[in-house]
Amino acid sequence: MRFARLLPFAALLLAACSAQPRHLASAPAAPAPTWAFEKADLPVDPAFRFGVLPNGMRYIIRQNATPKGTALVRMDIQAGSLDERDDERGYAHFIEHMAFNGSTNVKEGEMVALLERNGLAFGADTNASTGFEQTQYKLDLPRNDPALLDIALMLMRETASELTFDPAAVQRERGVVMSELRDSLSFARRNLEDQIAFLYPGALYPQRLPIGVPETLNAATAERLRAVWAREYTPRDTTLVVVGDFDPALVERKIVERFAGWQAAPVNPRPDEGTVDPKRKGLTDIFIDPAVSERVAVSRHGPWLDEPDSIANRRTALLREIGYGIINRRLQRLSRQASPPFRAAGFGTSEVFKIGRTTNLIVDTVDGGWKPGIEAAAKEYSRALATGFTQAEIDEQVANIRTSAQNLAAASATRSNAALTAGALALVDDEQVPTTPESSLARFEAFAPSITPAAVMAALRTEAIVLKDPLIRFQGRTPPAGGAAAIRAAWDKSARMKANVQAGGESAAFAYTDFGAPGTVVYDAREPLLGIRTIRFANNVMLNLKRTEIERDRVRVNLAVDGGEMLDTRANPHATEMTGFLTAGGLGKHSQDDLQSILAGRTVGGGLSASGDTFSTAAVTTPRDLQLELQLLAAYLTDPGYRPEGEEQFKLNIANFFAQSKATPGSALATAQGAILSAGDPRFSLGNPADYQGLSFAQLRNDIGDRLNRGAIEIGIVGDIDEEQAIALVAKTFGALPEREAKFGAWPQSRERTFTTQRGLTVVRHSGDPSQSIVRVVWPTRDDSDALETAKLELLEKVTAIELLDGIRERLGKSYSPGASASNSRVYKGYGTFTLTASVNAADVPETRSAIDAIVADLRRAPVADDVLQRARAPMIDALDNALKSNAGWMSLVDRAQTESDRIERYQQARGRLLSLTAADVQATAQRYLLAGKEVTIVVLPNGATTPQAAR
Repeated sequence: MRFARLLPFAALLLAACSAQPRHLASAPAAPAPTWAFEKADLPVDPAFRFGVLPNGMRYIIRQNATPKGTALVRMDIQAGSLDERDDERGYAHFIEHMAFNGSTNVKEGEMVALLERNGLAFGADTNASTGFEQTQYKLDLPRNDPALLDIALMLMRETASELTFDPAAVQRERGVVMSELRDSLSFARRNLEDQIAFLYPGALYPQRLPIGVPETLNAATAERLRAVWAREYTPRDTTLVVVGDFDPALVERKIVERFAGWQAAPVNPRPDEGTVDPKRKGLTDIFIDPAVSERVAVSRHGPWLDEPDSIANRRTALLREIGYGIINRRLQRLSRQASPPFRAAGFGTSEVFKIGRTTNLIVDTVDGGWKPGIEAAAKEYSRALATGFTQAEIDEQVANIRTSAQNLAAASATRSNAALTAGALALVDDEQVPTTPESSLARFEAFAPSITPAAVMAALRTEAIVLKDPLIRFQGRTPPAGGAAAIRAAWDKSARMKANVQAGGESAAFAYTDFGAPGTVVYDAREPLLGIRTIRFANNVMLNLKRTEIERDRVRVNLAVDGGEMLDTRANPHATEMTGFLTAGGLGKHSQDDLQSILAGRTVGGGLSASGDTFSTAAVTTPRDLQLELQLLAAYLTDPGYRPEGEEQFKLNIANFFAQSKATPGSALATAQGAILSAGDPRFSLGNPADYQGLSFAQLRNDIGDRLNRGAIEIGIVGDIDEEQAIALVAKTFGALPEREAKFGAWPQSRERTFTTQRGLTVVRHSGDPSQSIVRVVWPTRDDSDALETAKLELLEKVTAIELLDGIRERLGKSYSPGASASNSRVYKGYGTFTLTASVNAADVPETRSAIDAIVADLRRAPVADDVLQRARAPMIDALDNALKSNAGWMSLVDRAQTESDRIERYQQARGRLLSLTAADVQATAQRYLLAGKEVTIVVLPNGATTPQAAR
């Protein structure tokens, strides 16, 4: 289902562009093709293995070793909420939950435990999802062990044909499903429901949100759920996907052995999905909610375009995407002005399943700014359709598309399991043929000369519906002055304005290529444990390198500069608040918008953020663009533009943030917790809106300028690199800068962070749904300086999470996702927390608090069972074993290999340390840190609700 598609960039990268031999058309009597590529003229990636069992079940297998020794298993059932009848709303999702609650050969509660014992963490490695058209079951295997594959396939078969639907289990799981429904009741959902009801009154899907409705969920019985499952879970509606480091022949044999005996069954037709009416026009909808940001959406419907995946249709899609991209680029320029007419705007066309399509012009404005926003966006839209596009605009879009296609082709041999699995599922769900990146690039290059302004506009017009007499929807916190009539009058007037031709400007050359004489290396060594090369230049800049072959043609660059949030003080707690908007302020010689055009076709990025004790950035580039990446990062450090448009972007976000800060229990908790736990320390507390509106780039420059100019620098580079070349490139950029401080600062005062002395209950209020509440319990612990203590707390976290899930979710059915978190700071001396959280019905707060108390008391009272210890530890061990199978994992050790070298030895010893811990260690850790009476309990309640006490 591609309803949400707003011209996804990934589709461009697969764009087919040169002719391929077509298959002969099937005779009318021939059976329908099993796979979309059988009727397409696109060459399917030959490394995939496709098959179909006699019962009709399909499978896709792909051998792949990125990451090495791992695999992904997915089971895609072509049944979702659109397959439900009126009295079955939410049943597809309920059935997904029941897959974890008992089957013929796996008793209730054992499925998750079995997977945890074998290294799969619940949620991270074991999951499922239900959509409108599909239900997917997902297992991420941490090892390429044939026995583990057997378990995965066994569990998929159990889900497909062996679920038991025990009535008691259904009743218990109903509470979990209702908890998930309750958690979804927010301003965002109310807004969505109003939007789709207005736009699509004749379609089925507005009445088929997958979560369901209370009436039908409460009426669900074991028999009714079983009936829907038996009706919809059929072999012909099922595809199994296995991608990873297994022999395909072995996988295929195991699939046949496991699923061949599944009895074939007829496929039930989907209920009528309704209609999208192209004649629906001229109507206006106004939705008001105090938490909703202001937006105007202008829409028209059209019929669904039946465009099967083919070379010709990919060419057309490519041309359309370029057209949408140009219009959105123009709108983006307007949003980046010093006094922008809107916060953001976008233009595109999306499919509505296979019953229609909608073209939208969406304009996000500040409160009360809808009229100038409509006028500016309408004028730009009209200008594009009236005067077309310039060659310069085409060239910018084509450069970005070409680079992305080149990057995919260069990295083809090390595509990730996740990327290949996504390609396989796109074939299953959207009939998109998985072709190789190399063939996609070749077709693009063959077609590129045909990409002209006229061709782009012609293709765009075949899909985009003219916004004449459109549907207009307003959402916001306050009604628009003049109401619906004023909104429509503003649109009509703006849409009739004569469009002027606007010439596209030429892009300037990047101005930051010379930073002075290259720096001299004064220290060059190789760290002995992991082979990380460590360099120091004469100006004190530190560089750490690790060449890997994990991802071809990919290079990660991390930059750390001394300072960060250490500059925030009690007197000046928001000193670094605007750091993340520096990129919006551009550079001294280029605005952010200019940079986007200058850097078109280049794989570069990054911008500073303040976190902990550093200003940092992380970027992914290619070997051919590594020099430009380093130049860009050095430019942001040495000549940030501090332009007013960046400051304006920061302030435009403040009003929305505060308007939504108490709209849900989660947002209310997030904004209040810092002050509660720090006893009001302003560094960790949310200030007043005026505090943030009063911030400026001038103040930011004054607060952080010295650190950017003189602070110690450490750079990490990991990936497909030539070490000597990388050293030379850093020498020409960061190594050429004036002398930096040799060490990162101690910041003794800034590292002081205390945990409140106030214990007991604190109530936080929210303005969301009156049924929603959160219970959070927090204990102070310690910092990260002792590796063994940190490991004990991390293991206690995993054990506690299992106990919470088993107790509060499975036995009580009170919370969808209770959780535990241990956080030991590397920045703040002596500071750490251990946190338990459960989102529950406000009426269940006392019982939930009592359950949490009992679980923690049990952890203190006695060692946990050996099975629980194994379930907690096995996923942690597998995560450690797989940590250095990605460049991101390597970077976690490389980026600070000189100034935080202890992390390397800690990693080397982590596995043995974790294996040495016992259930008695877990108990002792709970006894030491999770002391009764030492916790802070935060309960988030709806406005006006009485404060319940725990039933202790």
